[in-house]
Amino acid sequence: MVKINDRYEFPLQLDLDRDNGKYLSPDADRSVRNLYSLHSVLVHSGGVHGGHYYAFIRPTLSDLWFKFDDERVTKEDIKRALEEQYGGEEELPQTNPGFNNTPFKFTKYSNAYMLVYIRDSDKDKIICHVDEKDIAEHLRVRLKKEQEEKEEKRKHKAQAHLYTIIKVAREEDLVEQIGKDIYFDLVDHDKVRSFRIQKQIKFKDFKEEVARDFGVPVQCQRFWLWAKRQNHTYRPNRPLAPPEEEQPVGQLREMMNKTNNAELKLFLEVELGLDKVPVSPPEKSKDDILLFFKLYNPEKGELRYVGRLFVKFYGRPIEILPRLIEMAGFNQDEELELFEEIKFVPGVMCEHLDKKISFRASQLEDGDIICFQKARMDNEDEFRYPDVPSYLEYVHNRQIVHFRSLERPKEDDFVLELSKVHNYDEVVERVAQQVGLDDPSKIRLTSHNCYSQQPKPQPMKFQGVEHLSDMLVHYNQTSDILYYEVLDIPLPELQGLKNLKVAFHHASKDEVVIHHIRLPKQSTVGDVINELKTKVDLSRPDAELRLLEVFYHKIYKIFPSSEKIENINDQYWTLRAEEIPEEEKDLGPHDRLIHVYHFMKETAQSQLQVQNFGEPFLLLIHEGETLAEVKMRIQKKLQVPDDAFSKWKFAFLSLGRPEYLEDSEILSNRFQRRDVYGEQYLGLEHSDAPKRSYVVNQNRHTHEKPVKIYN
Repeated sequence: MVKINDRYEFPLQLDLDRDNGKYLSPDADRSVRNLYSLHSVLVHSGGVHGGHYYAFIRPTLSDLWFKFDDERVTKEDIKRALEEQYGGEEELPQTNPGFNNTPFKFTKYSNAYMLVYIRDSDKDKIICHVDEKDIAEHLRVRLKKEQEEKEEKRKHKAQAHLYTIIKVAREEDLVEQIGKDIYFDLVDHDKVRSFRIQKQIKFKDFKEEVARDFGVPVQCQRFWLWAKRQNHTYRPNRPLAPPEEEQPVGQLREMMNKTNNAELKLFLEVELGLDKVPVSPPEKSKDDILLFFKLYNPEKGELRYVGRLFVKFYGRPIEILPRLIEMAGFNQDEELELFEEIKFVPGVMCEHLDKKISFRASQLEDGDIICFQKARMDNEDEFRYPDVPSYLEYVHNRQIVHFRSLERPKEDDFVLELSKVHNYDEVVERVAQQVGLDDPSKIRLTSHNCYSQQPKPQPMKFQGVEHLSDMLVHYNQTSDILYYEVLDIPLPELQGLKNLKVAFHHASKDEVVIHHIRLPKQSTVGDVINELKTKVDLSRPDAELRLLEVFYHKIYKIFPSSEKIENINDQYWTLRAEEIPEEEKDLGPHDRLIHVYHFMKETAQSQLQVQNFGEPFLLLIHEGETLAEVKMRIQKKLQVPDDAFSKWKFAFLSLGRPEYLEDSEILSNRFQRRDVYGEQYLGLEHSDAPKRSYVVNQNRHTHEKPVKIYN
């Protein structure tokens, strides 16, 4: 896919009757005049992989054009709407007028994408007056609602400083949220009823609004203030005192929430009588503590909120067991086990509560949470999380992970629920189970890059990451995506091997075959060549191979056969294997092996630059050999037709500067000097970049080449 930005003009008027209407379809109405006027131009700005759309429209076909760019509408002149959308190239204005500078041109990436024309004879039908009744009813309703919401938001924002937000959590919220939305603490304040109250209104008057909303009489309401504790938990701390209820809500909020004046958070305590009707709350003495209770069912792995109680400071948990059994709906002879939920940041702290020690001795206070369950039996091992602490630990660390195949990195293959504290072996074992693989060591994982939304370039080493949480972190971002692949050998074994991607160039066939060579890291280039010989099609049984390093159409290295492969990098450089020509095997004392590269000359920023392309190669030249003789050998080697070969120019290049050669020149004289700093090579200059000029062996000197890949 490409986007074509070439210049393409379009008219303001389009006459489809011209040339006897040859542009009209056979069934077109020929009785009318098919003269069309341009109504709008849809523009695309950008490339094939992304960009932006906007439109130029003249609503009444007058000379008045408008530009519609998202929510911004502006008047535009006809030149901007038409000529500037033709595409093509644009010249930058001269920076030094008066100097004979070559104007700098660049391609315009904003140009017309779609045109709308209206037939003149239908103009009155199409461009007619539109009033409200012409707009569909559902659109009118929607537009009116949007306008009202916009106005409401504007007023809300303008008056925000006059109001206080009060968030009221009730017992119903705790029942609804605990065990579903949250597990720790008591409530998510973002999901409770929120009131927007004028700051000067007294709190006791706010209670009237609560009475209307919740159906709880004012005298039956008792409000508790929340407090953030040092251990980062958030619990009801104390009830509001009667003098505080006389204060304006704005003053109360500022007094209670000095660090963050955004909102006032409250818990509404409502006591119900025998008939479930609200009654006045009981007096709270200094000896009374308000405790909240959660029930855990290990059989189902469920935690839920079951209620709250006032207990005596010096009382003991054993005294309230009948009430807890009643809350849970158990038989009265059921034995219970109690735990105090202390904190969950950074780790879970949930400790066993001694039923016979007083609440005071256990350091319990208003707002504390007790979790309880049936006393554990002998069969506790059959439950995954047999007690409250193990369940809360699981909830705190559980992590949903989306696994994707490394070959299909855009789509989820499966999703697993794991624990952040799972070690490497536990994670790959779960993945292996999921994909039906007996040997987890054949699973290789790769982390996700949160910024590029791609797999990281390097996979994880075997047991190279301690926990799942470490696998999911990328700098300061945490992901929930991991990539996996199934290997043909265990990963520890694979890590002792080096993978190399080698492009094999056949001596006579016009093809390049990619081979993936896998050898122990301590192997040498000679071992790579021996391995290749078993895989490739040689022109003769005794042919010898060599390994080259190619980068940007130049040869940078001929590897000695003794070089270790461990540090060879094939990620950016191309490894090329080829047969050593017979003529090179018996070099004379004055023979030279030179580099031959294809090149073009390009003008970039007013400077002439050499641009290499195609496949570079090595060539043997003999002492006293003329360029004409060398050219014949090159033409035969590359099998280029005469008409194409005659257009090539030959140059000696040193430090990127070409010196053009005559056929009579002795080529070896050019390559005598060994003290030249930098590279020197024989350059084959093409007047333009060949695309498909030659059928035979085109891969030797063009951009395009056939490639086969064998693993």
